[in-house]
Parts: sequence; structure tokens; C-alpha cells
Amino acid sequence: MRKIQLNKRYLALLLIPLACLFLFGCGQQNVGELEQKVNDLTARVDALTQKVDELLGKKMVSEKVLKIGTISPLTGPYAADGNDIVNGVKTAIAVIEAQGGIPGYGKIEVYPQDTACDPRQAVAAANKLINLKVAGVIGAYCSSSTIPASEALSEENIPVITPASTNEKVTERGLPYMFRMCGRDDDQAKIAGKFIKEYLQAKTLYIVDDKTTYSQGLADNVSKVASELGIQVVAHDHVNQGDKDFSAVLTKVKRAAPDVFYISLQNSASGSLMAIQAKRFGLKSKVLTQDAVYHPQFIEIAKEAAEGVYLTFGYTDTTKPSYKSYISEYTRMFGKPGAWSGYAYDAAMVLLSAIKSAQSTEAASLKAEIMKMDYDGATKRVKFMPNGDSGSDYVIWTVQGAEFKTYWNPTTGQKFAG
Repeated sequence: MRKIQLNKRYLALLLIPLACLFLFGCGQQNVGELEQKVNDLTARVDALTQKVDELLGKKMVSEKVLKIGTISPLTGPYAADGNDIVNGVKTAIAVIEAQGGIPGYGKIEVYPQDTACDPRQAVAAANKLINLKVAGVIGAYCSSSTIPASEALSEENIPVITPASTNEKVTERGLPYMFRMCGRDDDQAKIAGKFIKEYLQAKTLYIVDDKTTYSQGLADNVSKVASELGIQVVAHDHVNQGDKDFSAVLTKVKRAAPDVFYISLQNSASGSLMAIQAKRFGLKSKVLTQDAVYHPQFIEIAKEAAEGVYLTFGYTDTTKPSYKSYISEYTRMFGKPGAWSGYAYDAAMVLLSAIKSAQSTEAASLKAEIMKMDYDGATKRVKFMPNGDSGSDYVIWTVQGAEFKTYWNPTTGQKFAG
């Protein structure tokens, strides 16, 4: 910003002769009076210059935009989850701005990019955000998108916080600015195995996944844990991503008659179709699934077929102030939240708070601030480990009366009260 500067001596030399000509004489007394007037005028000009500089500075700040990116599926079968992530980020921005915003920026803008849960499209989305010069990225949803997109963003030292990608490889590649707000598949599998063994007391298990990075990775972990616990995995079968007719695999499940039927599909829409068809087939097995189905859409589509289905998802204390603050603003803006809305909100709050504390968008400074954090977020206790994980807090949920309800606490080995 260029400042307006006036030299007092030059101004005096300019004004004194002009004043003398006007007065037709220039005595010693008149010169003294004129010098005083010139000094007064110069002081006023300096004050005006400072005011102009302040106004120009404020204008520049008011026009400066802090750019935050998101990558998630905004179209296709996973769009509900992807848009929930964007809405969670927008809610965090609204809360931060209501608190006075971030010094140095007039506004905060989110730039959502669609991955459609396709790895190549995810990389293209990451490159677009790189060109936009975003300060950080919240995303993605599918682990198969997060892994390649974060590689591209890492090359440009742009921090990434995923609210939904649970595959353990996400944070095990040594990327310095990769963080995860949700839990991990290996931890989720341990809780599923413990529930099957200790609470359901099952002896046989049939597993089905859709061969995606997330779904198959989690299913493989469940199979491993179950075997270690002495549970017989009678079959580990696969369907294709996007399938709508599951009659072939369900015929095999019914014939095997396992104690537990474990479903690991990419999202709640697919899970609901599997649940509906399993009920029509008259399966007697207990049905256990994973965090991807924790979405209002699962109950809306599956209806009575959703009743009694068990699933693993993170525990959230809905009585704490941080959750109430989040849910109040989210429902005001967007209505009922989805599975990943809260994690996306917490991820965005981490990024924005780091920028505010660091007074910088430089990646190393942001990481330093993020690693200092230890507080109650909306969904969980926010504290990051050296690899970028924030810990897992999975419990068993179930569907009762068309609602998701906490069911079994793996820490105590007891059902939740109520």
C-alpha cells in the first residue's frame, strides 16, 4: 500500500513566499507567524494522511478472502454424505464469523469440489484447489479419494483433515500435513469383533463387502479380528459397487445360516437396499454393519428393515456445550445432520482455529497449532497424535423406533442405559 507523504520543510518553503506576496511584505514578525501556521497545516496534513492510510488498510482487509477447500462426492450415489461434509464446514465458518472472524480477513469462503468417490476425479479436484490457493482442505469422504488427493495436496504443503475416511493407510503414509478427525477401520473392526464375541456370543460369521478401499479394508479387518477371537468366518463374499440386486449373495448367506451377517458397503443407500432384501429373504442372522450406514437416509429407505440392525459408529456426548452449539447452528442452517456433518464441523473448526492462532496460513505453523490442541469438540475430544490421527471412539449403535440409538459400550461391556 503506497502512503501519502509530505515534507514539512518543503511545504514551508512553498507556502512562505506565497504568503509574503499576498501580504506585500515580509517582516520578521510575519515570517514567524507564517511558520507557525505552516507547521499547524503540516500537522493537519499528517493526521489526514494517517487517516487515509488507516481507511485504505481496512478496505484491503475487508476485501481479503480466506479460502477453504472441501473435496467430497457432491453427485452420484454418495452425494448425501458429501454434501453433509460441505454443510458441516459451512456451519463452522458461520460460527467463527459470528465470533468475529479471523483477523486479517474480511470473509471466509468455502470452495466445494466434487470427487464422486472417483480417485481420478479426486486428484483433479485437489489440483483445482491448489490453483485456487486454498489455506487447507476438509475431505474427502471415500478413502479411495482421500489417499490420492492428499498426495497432490501434500506436494504443495496444503493441510488436509478428513472427517470420514477411515482406512488406516490414510495416516500411515508419512504425509506431514494429513490429519483425520474420524476413527480408523482397524479400531472399528476390533469393536465389531468384541461385540460379536462377547455380546452376541456368535460362533459363525458371513462377511460381504463391495470391493472399495474403505469397505473391503474394513471387512478384511473384521475377518482378521473374528478369526483371532475364534469366530468362524464361513465366507467372505463380494458384490460390486453400485449393485442394486443382491439376491445372488443373499441366497448364499441364507444357505450358510451364519449367526451374524456382516455388511460392509460404501454408503447408507447401498446398505439400506441390502437390509431390505435380507429381510425379504427371511434371514434369521443378526445383522451388523458399519459407520457408512449411520445416516438418516438408511432409516428413510430401509424403514422396518432397518429395525434391529446393529452398527459401529463413534460415540458423541450430546449433552456437552460444544455439541449443543454445533447442532443448534447446523439445524438452523441445514436441518438434520448426516453421519459426517459433525466430524466435518470439527475438522473445519480445527483448521480455522489454527489459522487464527498462528496468524498465518503457512503449513508448518498450522501444524504446530493443531498439535497443541486439546479440547472438547462437537463430536469428540480433539487431540491429535504424531501421525495425524485423533483417536477412535466406536461404540455399537442400533435402530429402534426409526432412530439410531447407542446400544453397547465396548469399554464396560454393558448396554447403554435407556
